[in-house]
Parts: sequence; structure tokens; C-alpha cells
Amino acid sequence: MRIAVINETSAADRNADILGALDGLGHDVINAGMMKNGDSPELSYIHTGLMSAILLNARTVDFVVGGCGTGQGFLISAMQYPGVTCGHILNPLDAWLFAQINAGNCISLALNQGYGWAGQINIRFILEKLFSVESGSGYPTHRREPQKASRLLLADLNRITHRTLIEIIAGLPDGILLPAIKYPGFLTLLDSWPGTDQDILSALHKRAR
Repeated sequence: MRIAVINETSAADRNADILGALDGLGHDVINAGMMKNGDSPELSYIHTGLMSAILLNARTVDFVVGGCGTGQGFLISAMQYPGVTCGHILNPLDAWLFAQINAGNCISLALNQGYGWAGQINIRFILEKLFSVESGSGYPTHRREPQKASRLLLADLNRITHRTLIEIIAGLPDGILLPAIKYPGFLTLLDSWPGTDQDILSALHKRAR
């Protein structure tokens, strides 16, 4: 699985903890957001939610691990866009159930609130449990089919209630879009992946100019 890690400014210093927690799990990990405070332009959760939606809709990555101080802001931001199913994950059980029941493609972590002693160990356990089960396998097993039906219904609602990402890109104010897509290395990441949706990529380059 190709996973993007996207940190915003209040949680930039947790970036290394997330990367460390993913190390050794066998995934292709892309560090797409802030690595630590002071080393690059600042990204708010408004920007990181948008960046996550772009990467997922463009098929540049399969999954996004993000978050913010409480995890709520990034969750709300990411869920404004089509094609994003994000869960607010606070502990390993949340992760284990989210993967099986909701089969989402994005998680939001609380990276400051309650982040004390062994906080990085909790993230490690969360990510281990998240990727330890088959996505959408259902829990408990006898609830597999109704859970699948609900996910498909939500996917239909998502398509009906959202404009396309290309339309959204065209209509977003510069103050929201440009800090996200001009963040160092972000467009290069999309350019370099052969599976990236070329229509979305063209729309981004048009606005970047």
C-alpha cells in the first residue's frame, strides 16, 4: 500500500513519530506534509485536508495518515471533499474496527491532546492494528453484508452531494489552494507517480501557474 503522511503546523513535530510507527510495516510511505516546525512553510489543517483529498482522488496514494492537535480539524477538513472516508482514531481498537467496518482511506490522529508519555507507542499500536486486518472484512462477521451495503450507499451519497475535485480545484480561492499545492515537493510527488490522474494533475498545474 502507498501511504502519505501529512502533518500540519500544530503537529509538525509528531511527523517523525508517525514515520517511525510505519517503519517495518511493509508499506511505501510518502512524507507529504510538514516534517517539523520551522523547516518549511506552515500548513494548517485546512491545507492538509485538501492535500489529502488531492492525493487520494488523483490515485497518487492509497491511504493518508494525517491529524492535528485534537484530530477533529483535519477530519472535518478532509471530509469536505469527494472520495475521502476519514476516521477519527484515538486508540488501536478504533483503528482495528474502522478498517473492518468502514474500510476508509484516511485517518485523523490526535497529535497534541492527550499525547503524553508513550504517545509514539500508541501511534505504533494504532497503525499496526489498522493494517493488520482486511479492509472491509466486517465485524462481527455476521454483519459483513449490511456493513458493505451501508458503505456502498455512503459512496453513492458522496458522489451525489459533491462536485468533482476538478470543479473544486477550479473554484477554490488562491489563499486556500496555492499554499497546499505549492508546498515544497507536493506537485512533484503527483508528477512523479505514473498512476496519478492526469486530468486532476492538469487542473492543478493550471492553477499553480
